[in-house]
Amino acid sequence: MAYSELIKNFSKIREYVSQFYIYGFKTRSEYTAKSARSYDNERRRIESWLGEYMRFRKDVNGKNSFLALDSRAISHNPLYTAFKAKSFTENDINLHFYLLDILAGGEEKTVKEILNAITEDYLCAFEDAEETDESTLRKKLKEYENLGLIKSRKNGRELVYARCDDAVNLDSWKEAAAYFSEEDPLGVVGSFLLDKYESVPQEFTFKHHYILHALESEVLESLFEAMRGHQKTQLTIYVPRHGNTKVHTLLPLKIYCSTQSGRRYVLGYHYDFRRLMFFRLDNIKKVKLLEADENFEKHFRDVEAHKSKLWGVSITKSRTIDHLEMTVYASENEPYIVNRLEREKRVGSVEPMGENLYRFTADVFDAMEMLPWIRTFTGRIVSLICTNQTVVNTFYGDFAKMLQMYGGDEHAF
Repeated sequence: MAYSELIKNFSKIREYVSQFYIYGFKTRSEYTAKSARSYDNERRRIESWLGEYMRFRKDVNGKNSFLALDSRAISHNPLYTAFKAKSFTENDINLHFYLLDILAGGEEKTVKEILNAITEDYLCAFEDAEETDESTLRKKLKEYENLGLIKSRKNGRELVYARCDDAVNLDSWKEAAAYFSEEDPLGVVGSFLLDKYESVPQEFTFKHHYILHALESEVLESLFEAMRGHQKTQLTIYVPRHGNTKVHTLLPLKIYCSTQSGRRYVLGYHYDFRRLMFFRLDNIKKVKLLEADENFEKHFRDVEAHKSKLWGVSITKSRTIDHLEMTVYASENEPYIVNRLEREKRVGSVEPMGENLYRFTADVFDAMEMLPWIRTFTGRIVSLICTNQTVVNTFYGDFAKMLQMYGGDEHAF
């Protein structure tokens, strides 16, 4: 098959872009267990969109292809380009322009009138033009109506169709669209709007710019649709540890985004395990919408009740609660330490203990998730207590190893 820039299977592109961008150390032979031609086609396809960001490195194992870009230095996510290269048939593109042209005058037309116009005004100009059947036209009209491109109304026994009025002044929304495209969970919509402008605003820069989110847009949109309709979903999820996929039936309830890593998760009720569970969006390969769940509100209230016990994205099977207390030292001229405690704590409370001591207290499902944050107060921690002794042992054990590696004195902790 001849190489084409257009995509038929987006999940395959998402996998390759993720591999190139996140890892970037695999050689061609490590990708081509099934087909070397498939790898070459996908690599060239990605290179045609992101050529200025593609890099190559050679070592003893072979040639590595990878994506290299500083997300802080770009104003607009280049990965949105992948959504603008969807494949289409010749009939699809012809019918698109036929419809929009026939309905351009603002008149309402029935299906039969549109079919006659296609035959008499367009196909007659070609010798071997393929006729458009009524079933195909009706499907296309329904698709465009769902997209908001056209509208219909009942006129007697027939439906009549017309183009939707576009009264939006896009010029006044240029900056808003530019910001929306990079900050909204479904910013790809803003990227499509920006394509309508001759020049795009470059005023915005972002300290934390998680551009890989773009590849999850289809998955996220399907989850939002399920949440809006209170529907169950069938998720096909890749399991990196085992290198295979598993299918889970989940009722999506909330979307969480990590402010540290930028990873996004869906929290929902798992029907097989009968409990709340998190799944990473970048591991979800496919979302299939199922029937609505009449108990959606009950499960949603359950999430709200447990939200105060969530530090990260871990809910233990037993739903046991870890109680943690951390006492830190902050002198009178160090109010920023206390401010950090107040600002960065996700749950729990902070109270003064006298003599420049402050105690942070929290009850969470999994206190092990708190360790990275707790370590940032190393050197100020006076005491650390947790009902999950593994948390305390891990913290002091890591500190002991650090002392062995780098040395220190009795006042270092």
